[in-house]
Amino acid sequence: MSDTQKITAHVPIDLLRRAKAATGAGTTETIRLGLDLLAASKAAREVRGLRGTVRLDLDLTDLRRDRR
Repeated sequence: MSDTQKITAHVPIDLLRRAKAATGAGTTETIRLGLDLLAASKAAREVRGLRGTVRLDLDLTDLRRDRR
């Protein structure tokens, strides 16, 4: 694992309880997953912001042929 930082956070008990139930994991893993999802959603927003600005010239037939 990469470097870590120990933190103290005040989190509503019900929110943490629901998040842990949703993940089926403990507190640390649930918080890590939540932070990963938050970072991923920001990246997805940035990619959506590029919509229509990036020109892709792909030949799907060639791509499918390459799979075989």
